Amino acid sequence: MLILVTYDISNTDTSAGRKRLRRIAKVCQDYGERVQYSVFECTVDAATYEILEAELLEEMDEKEDNLRIYRLVEPLKKHIKEFGKFKATDFESPLIL
Repeated sequence: MLILVTYDISNTDTSAGRKRLRRIAKVCQDYGERVQYSVFECTVDAATYEILEAELLEEMDEKEDNLRIYRLVEPLKKHIKEFGKFKATDFESPLIL
């Protein structure tokens, strides 16, 4: 399944806030691709989704931060439109050009 992970970390002017921001981004990078500064597209199965969610919840401060996970429904080409310079990597097609 394709999911979209978005987050907003409060108090990034403090060292604790910046540390949470880096840790959340690192977890997301382990599972997907950054498509905007605090937005990641991740392709995961159900078991991996549970692991990802647990890791993200472990890193965030639920009293101050905001984390949203959206499941993008199939067929993706019907539900996702891309405009502008950046194009997400299609991991279903060959990666070598």
